[in-house]
Amino acid sequence: MKPKRTILCVDGNEQSLSIRKVMLETRGYHVVTCTGGQEALERFKKGGVDLVLTDLTMPGLDGSKLIEEIKNLSPQTPAILLAGKVKLYDRDTKADVFLPKGMYAPVELLERIRVLLVRKRGPKRAQTRPQASPAQTSAA
Repeated sequence: MKPKRTILCVDGNEQSLSIRKVMLETRGYHVVTCTGGQEALERFKKGGVDLVLTDLTMPGLDGSKLIEEIKNLSPQTPAILLAGKVKLYDRDTKADVFLPKGMYAPVELLERIRVLLVRKRGPKRAQTRPQASPAQTSAA
């Protein structure tokens, strides 16, 4: 069994956080939740996070600044930024993906996560199959 990928999920709204956590865990991910940007940054520094999924609006360190800090520490870590209002969000971001809340299907979020994690891991290495010896092929 392959090891679970760890997603750091950050949202000031505990209900939204809980819903995302259940959705991701039922798809086989290990989910670490935080309700604030500063708490999430401290957790990220401990290591073991494969992807960050954060809300934009949070007190203190918002999602955009959190992603910026994480990318400074680990540029290869994929990050998804969610925001409640698209108009509210008009500044530049270091997020790999931006999704407006309520404007995407959960399956779209799951697919974006899958693609970002595959991209982070890199392409699968080609499996080399052992060549059959001439004696084995003539026996067939």
